[in-house]
Amino acid sequence: MKLGFFVTNQYLPNQSMPQMIQESVEQVSLARQAGFDLICTGQHYLATPYQMSTSFPLLARLAAEAGDMEVAATVVLVPLHNPVELAESVATMDAICGGRFIFGIGLGYRDEEYTAFGVRRGERVGRLREALEVMKLLWTEDEVEFQGKYYQVPRIRPSTRPVQQPHPPIWVAANSDAAIRRAARWGYPWLINPHATVPMVAEQWSKYGETLDASGQPLPESRPMMRELYVANDRETALLESEPYLGPKYEAYAAWGQDKALPGEESFSIPYQDLAKDRFLLGSPDQIVAEIQRYERELGVNYLIFRMQWPGMEQSQVLRQIELMARDVIPRVKSSN
Repeated sequence: MKLGFFVTNQYLPNQSMPQMIQESVEQVSLARQAGFDLICTGQHYLATPYQMSTSFPLLARLAAEAGDMEVAATVVLVPLHNPVELAESVATMDAICGGRFIFGIGLGYRDEEYTAFGVRRGERVGRLREALEVMKLLWTEDEVEFQGKYYQVPRIRPSTRPVQQPHPPIWVAANSDAAIRRAARWGYPWLINPHATVPMVAEQWSKYGETLDASGQPLPESRPMMRELYVANDRETALLESEPYLGPKYEAYAAWGQDKALPGEESFSIPYQDLAKDRFLLGSPDQIVAEIQRYERELGVNYLIFRMQWPGMEQSQVLRQIELMARDVIPRVKSSN
């Protein structure tokens, strides 16, 4: 089991971005000392009600503090980008990280982003498929010429390549059953989102596995899962201290339509304790360890990535959690593997 620390890159409008980035630097340094294996951050644009730093520049800065930890983009909204630019940015990130970069990808779900980037929502799967083809050609082939529906590359000899060969690991974030089956057909690890409940994940994991088998794809070595986490001395304190920040975060998700991207009639507009049930890891170190072991046992995940800060949360709360993880959680999780 590897443990990841998600660096929050969404801030309240009145917060200083330079200060928040410097606080993230301090968090990563402490997370490395605590025994976390990976850091990552996400990507959105026009992220009202938050301001948001963009992922590649932030991860490049944080890589300086990450040491030998892996560095992941979780996730890049590929249909919004040109694949040539992405291929060279990913190669650069892999060089900065010394060959420890992970390329997490997704479609996105917000109409504001598609409109602002001039992308039709109905084109997003086609753009993703074509972009991945272009990027892998640029990373691996001596000569490339590509004429697709969405992207064109003249005949060239690419020379900007990632450190990892043939390319950095690609993880696919997916919410809907169709997207999860697509990731399986393509043979990529499914990056399990933090929004789904454990029973929903278990059901979707079965569909992912069935599709792997039907497509002749092996079970990927990496099986990553993201979760919201708040660790405190007891569950009551964890609920009380997390709600002022995690509650509004999921209200924003509801306004963005994130819950509608999940299967069924899922809604985030419910009381906080109901929202947290089987979805968030909130509790004492003993409870957190038990939940991590449950996920490993029941779902077979071997990367757990924790988001431990949400917009507005004070730095002291984050650092206190990292220290608790270092002392009372991570050693026990690592020793049980």
